[in-house]
Amino acid sequence: MKGKMFLGAFGFLYMGIVGGCSQPVPDLCYQIEVDKPLQTMDYFGASDAWSMQFIGLWPQEKQNQIADWLFSMENDENGKPKGIGLSLWRFNVGAGSTEQGEASQIASPWMRTECFLQADGTYDWNKQQGQRNFLKLAKERGVTKFLAFLNSPPVYYTQNGLATNTGRGGTANLKPDCYEKYARFLADVVEGVERQDGIKFDYICPFNEPDGHWNWVGPKQEGSPATNREVARTVRLLSKEFVNRKMDTQIMVNESSDYRCMLRTHQTDWQRGYQIQSFFCPDSVDTYLGDIPNVPRLMLGHSYWTTTPLSELRAKRCELREALDKYNVGFWQSETCIMGNDEEIGGGHGFDRTMKTALYVARIIHHDIVYAGAKSWQWWRAIGGDYKDGLIREYTDEDLRDGRVEDSKLMWALGNYSRFIRPGAVRLTVSAFDKMKNLIPGGDTDQQGLMCSAYKNADGSYVIVLINYAQAEKELAIDKIDGNRVQWQVYRTSDIEGEDLMPVEKVKSGKTVRIPARSIITLLSKPLS
Repeated sequence: MKGKMFLGAFGFLYMGIVGGCSQPVPDLCYQIEVDKPLQTMDYFGASDAWSMQFIGLWPQEKQNQIADWLFSMENDENGKPKGIGLSLWRFNVGAGSTEQGEASQIASPWMRTECFLQADGTYDWNKQQGQRNFLKLAKERGVTKFLAFLNSPPVYYTQNGLATNTGRGGTANLKPDCYEKYARFLADVVEGVERQDGIKFDYICPFNEPDGHWNWVGPKQEGSPATNREVARTVRLLSKEFVNRKMDTQIMVNESSDYRCMLRTHQTDWQRGYQIQSFFCPDSVDTYLGDIPNVPRLMLGHSYWTTTPLSELRAKRCELREALDKYNVGFWQSETCIMGNDEEIGGGHGFDRTMKTALYVARIIHHDIVYAGAKSWQWWRAIGGDYKDGLIREYTDEDLRDGRVEDSKLMWALGNYSRFIRPGAVRLTVSAFDKMKNLIPGGDTDQQGLMCSAYKNADGSYVIVLINYAQAEKELAIDKIDGNRVQWQVYRTSDIEGEDLMPVEKVKSGKTVRIPARSIITLLSKPLS
């Protein structure tokens, strides 16, 4: 049928069919409807916090290996991807807790950051050198989009003289007479990094998790709460600064810590809740940002705390999408990792290289894209320690100048999306039918079985990502696409050593492809002559 593509999913019991028998009727048939486009995808990304300040000063060959894993779009001699091809890189602009040392009240040096701004008001562009090295490594490997985010204003501007909130309450840790100075600082950083390093920040986030309860309980890391009014005031001033300097960097809001804060009040008060309507409903006159230059009609939020139970994983994202559509607002999922409520995989403690965490996160990616309509999906830390917050695990020497790293199935699982779904790709509707050809509502998502999403890249190639969460192997029958025969390259990530975006086979239209239990595959179309 013109404009449709069919994928038949077979249960394990159908695999023993003897030669000469007719093709069995699949348990499930996916219909990829190329004439029913959904959101246009932007970027997949991760951040440099907090590791790159040290690792970006390691021996160059180790930096190159990490950069290849994260950013490379090249293949090795066997056609296997060298990296996951992230298309956006997040840069943590520091507030100056490193310079304060232990007086910062932030115990771990890993959670402190340097600041370009000095106490006398001048700038030291030699600061944050390790992180800036990775900006360049990303650009060298084809990354063209960069986002700067801040957890706190510079310590010289904060009410308590620190980059952490120390339990001072839920308002912005910013002196009343420093809002304009903060806006100028942000513009100076964007211009300074481009002038010094040739890297342009296309996006900047002046606040990070301003609604997060942890932000005002006490010292742990750099962070500041803010009310919606304080966010709006800062964004308006920054917009004015950008306009005066003829800068086109986009100002992003609101990096919410929890989707529920975007929809209502959640573990906070009215001043930090209802963020979608606060910023993008004209009736919210004190906080409306919909007519402010350099502010896209877009909300950024973090996927934390809404991943369990499974019913809420879907329901909360459907509710979020409904609210976003009501106010005609786009959405980026801009940060997440594993937290204590993710009991299914044992919570956040303890780094996990296996498919256990990889599949769990892939299911979150699927739900954020399919149900919340996320146009971009970004992981928290590119590199972490003995916690489930890094795509890569670091083992750093005591002097911080060297160490070793290891990859993870989590990193490669993200690559099943980021490597192949390129900026400008359009997500396509996926419908599911049973063997009697009855439509299965929500059949593209079996949370304990197969999950399917499909895309068309700007270059005309098609991408299908399939997650098999089940303990049983599955098979898919692939039909023509848009009436044309195509050849599919199949890439697989599984617990088998070396199966990290491994190109396992090429399959033509009309043939079947196998999805092993507990694995992820990506199908990339290549037209047949």
